Amino acid sequence: MYAQCPECLTIYELDAATLAQAHGTVGCGQCGATFNALPTLTEHLPDEPFENLAVHPSSPAPPILMMAVVREQPPQQVLFKPAPADSGVEAAETDTVDEPPTSFPSFVLRPRHRPAPYRHTWRWVTACVLLALCLGVQLVWAKRKPLTANPATRPWLTQACRLFGCTLPPVRDLAQLQLLSRDVRPHPNVPNALLISATVRNNAPFTQPYPIVSITLSDLDENRIAMRRFRPSEYIADPKVRAAGLAPGATAALMFEVKDPGRNAVAFQFGFQ
Repeated sequence: MYAQCPECLTIYELDAATLAQAHGTVGCGQCGATFNALPTLTEHLPDEPFENLAVHPSSPAPPILMMAVVREQPPQQVLFKPAPADSGVEAAETDTVDEPPTSFPSFVLRPRHRPAPYRHTWRWVTACVLLALCLGVQLVWAKRKPLTANPATRPWLTQACRLFGCTLPPVRDLAQLQLLSRDVRPHPNVPNALLISATVRNNAPFTQPYPIVSITLSDLDENRIAMRRFRPSEYIADPKVRAAGLAPGATAALMFEVKDPGRNAVAFQFGFQ
């Protein structure tokens, strides 16, 4: 076989062993260039005169070799296996038509392997149950306000909190608090002070915590002169009464002591927060 150097155009004679050493890459002994000998590889030189050897066209897909010289034969699988010979039975008796054959298919002699049952199923089931419980707790926590305010779900949540040692937050609905009466008068014991009283009723079907009460004093033109907010601890001294809250349908009498802002304060207004 022959190949040509693309740099100095020197043609060399080479064999398959030389090409196999570097997968077709060779070096030119004249100019020292390293080149691929496969594009110009040929078995016979063309007729004189010639300058360049023809370059083989490249193919997008590798050629398929069809002329096989040596091919390894796959081992043949034994389909039938001879049955063990019985020393007490003569050969003539085993050749009768009525008796079963002395050889059986190989698949009959091989035991069928059944897949082993999955041994870790209970772990996945336990993990799924725990994840579902965590998701349920997160949903209850995210919707805790409407759930605790709902009369249908609050008893269930109350029983659950008793088991876990927790307490539910009180339900608050200021629209269900009704102001039945109110009055303002000079304080009988403190000079320059006013004594404001009010009666509040809880119209909600559940117990509500005592609200924050805001009292606003204004003049004849409804201009605000003074305003004060009272927390439950400021108008209810007994902590047990505050903790019990305002029961459904119950009324509470509230008393407030404020500084007298002067004669211009002729109107006052209650608000719940």
